[in-house]
Amino acid sequence: MIEILNPAELARARVTGALVADILQALKARATVGTNLLDIDRWAKAMILEAGAQSCYVDYAPSFGNGPFGHYVCTAVNDAVLHGLPVDYTLADGDLLTLDLAVVNDGIAADAAISFMVGTSQQPKSMALIAATERALAAGIAAARPGARLGDISSAIGAVLTGAGYPINVEFGGHGIGSTMHQDPHVSNTGQAGRGYKLRPGLLLALEPWVMEDTDRLITDADGWTLRSATGSRTAHTEHTIAITADGAEILTLPTAAGRSIPVD
Repeated sequence: MIEILNPAELARARVTGALVADILQALKARATVGTNLLDIDRWAKAMILEAGAQSCYVDYAPSFGNGPFGHYVCTAVNDAVLHGLPVDYTLADGDLLTLDLAVVNDGIAADAAISFMVGTSQQPKSMALIAATERALAAGIAAARPGARLGDISSAIGAVLTGAGYPINVEFGGHGIGSTMHQDPHVSNTGQAGRGYKLRPGLLLALEPWVMEDTDRLITDADGWTLRSATGSRTAHTEHTIAITADGAEILTLPTAAGRSIPVD
């Protein structure tokens, strides 16, 4: 199913997108050396519930997962890249952490992800991974305009990632989003320009370039959820929810100036 939102629904999508972005930034600020992944999940839960929103993840049970996800945020560390199940792990200096969050608020979902370094350790290869996904996301957003094709977005993303020297996995990519988190169309992180679904105002897409340093193969942890690079190499993942408008793409998952604080325990 491909949903096209009306102006009232798009206004609600903006509120949800800002909520997701603000929560991610608050979690990033608290994700320091010594932080436990389970604490990050607990903080995400508190912020979602305080906002009166609902998690897209807690009861999420797709065919590729192992039952309901049961947590409020995906936490992927170092060689983990997607669907990272929060576990009892304490962050160390130099860890590369990805936080992926999706919520529904007032009937509309938004989805975003950020990758960043923990602590003060500077690791050029890891920083380059993150930067490549951010550039690819920007390129995909720039290609998203009314009358363009999905392939234009995929081609723009893929050109940046391959240009940076990274293999591209096509098993998982971006997706349509609206009243539910995962909808058609699928948005591959590589493709041919001029092909695919024609973009229309009111369409919401979650674009999510992600890469692994030296492989395009994934392995799944025993938890049935966490996906890692097959070689143990580091990974990065960046995502925004955007809306196609008459003027081009509008990024919905940008943080507000006021931000959001984590409730006191």
